[in-house]
Amino acid sequence: MTELTELTAVRLLEGYRTGEFGPVQVARAALRRAEAIQPEVNAFVRLTAEDALERARESEERWRRGEPRGLLDGVPVTVKDILLLRGAPTLRGSRTVDPAGRWDEDAPSVARLREHGAVFLGKTTTPEYGWKGVTDSPLSGVTRNPYDPARTAGGSSGGSAAAVALGAGPLSLGTDGGGSLRIPASFCGIFALKPTYGRVPLYPASAFGTLAHVGPMTRDAADAALLLDVIGQPDSRDWSALAPPPGSYAAGLAGGVRGLRVAYSPSLGGQVAVRPAVAAVVRRAVERLAGLGAYVTETDPDVTDPVAAFHTLWFTGAARATQRLAPHQRELLDPGLREIRARGARCSALDYLAAVDVRMDLGRRMGRFHDAYDLLVTPTVPITAFEAGAEVPKGSGHRRWTGWTPFTYPFNMTQQPAASVPVGFDGDGLPVGLQLVAARHRDDLVLRAAHALYEAKVAPGGPPTPS
Repeated sequence: MTELTELTAVRLLEGYRTGEFGPVQVARAALRRAEAIQPEVNAFVRLTAEDALERARESEERWRRGEPRGLLDGVPVTVKDILLLRGAPTLRGSRTVDPAGRWDEDAPSVARLREHGAVFLGKTTTPEYGWKGVTDSPLSGVTRNPYDPARTAGGSSGGSAAAVALGAGPLSLGTDGGGSLRIPASFCGIFALKPTYGRVPLYPASAFGTLAHVGPMTRDAADAALLLDVIGQPDSRDWSALAPPPGSYAAGLAGGVRGLRVAYSPSLGGQVAVRPAVAAVVRRAVERLAGLGAYVTETDPDVTDPVAAFHTLWFTGAARATQRLAPHQRELLDPGLREIRARGARCSALDYLAAVDVRMDLGRRMGRFHDAYDLLVTPTVPITAFEAGAEVPKGSGHRRWTGWTPFTYPFNMTQQPAASVPVGFDGDGLPVGLQLVAARHRDDLVLRAAHALYEAKVAPGGPPTPS
């Protein structure tokens, strides 16, 4: 039998229905894998093994009676340590958060998973307050790449990406304020979707405001659609949450890409220097989309790099996240976070509103672009994973993580759905991701196109072998 840790959530549910295996067996296998990978990749802040096995036993009894609870009963799930998980501290990668809190509430997405019978394995690593595109923090150290532990897993949802890639649960919840789902998905060779803003409710509200999304990190698009069906429901604690979706995302996967108008922008009009190996892998995947019946045009959206405006929004968010810390607590922060929070604190209200103006204009331009094109395709990241423990690649000349992530943060500013799909490897055997972007509220198109790539075997499946 195939290793249980290599199975998708869809396949696990099939096994539960037929009695091929049960939730307890699967939970034990996932926990063993999590414990095995932890010393090398450092994907977890903590494992909640006792609770996981208790929930798995309850699930197994429901399946025995033929009465599963919801859509994910018995499926192992991990949760980024930015999101509240009842009974476990949420430390946000920071030594400034007191673990001796009440911790008696679930985030909305976590609450939906609990209602559907998911089995929580533990909390995954994050940089402090999720502030950067790699995953290391003063609290939990460096999270490493499943394909090469000398390299970064990306971030800020790097722990979740590494856990999914290595079989420590097929599903994970991550967050994305500037690429934090898609960057580690690209570096670790998994699928991740940043849904339309508001599709997955968020509570407590992020200090980074409406840049911050919650989304699924999975082995493939079918699992992500199933997970989005569960977590993409309203919650009264988030006043900006969307109404329920018009139908099931999982049920809509089979539509394929035939007839879709696809814009392929290899470098955003020459604004981005893409590593040749990455460009070649992405181009081959785009050609496969055309072979599957999409109408592909090589063209660029009418946008210029909004990094200055994004920095204003991001840095002021960092200042807000750390505003209540005493001076001695601020000294405990990641030095990079200390630097950007200080810059954010110096921004005026007029600076902030000027950045909002840039954001609104970018949203208008992308809205017009999607009048002509159903999907925009780009590389997810112009490079593959670089050395672990660094915010930017050595010798790159970049000061901040935004210097090497120009394809991701613009679509947080516009609140559009965007996914990273693994489409191959570079010459060093490191994963390459392709980004799919659609108009707001068209998460279904992103998932359909991604699923078509998986069905066509363009997206490699299965985790790497743990070293």
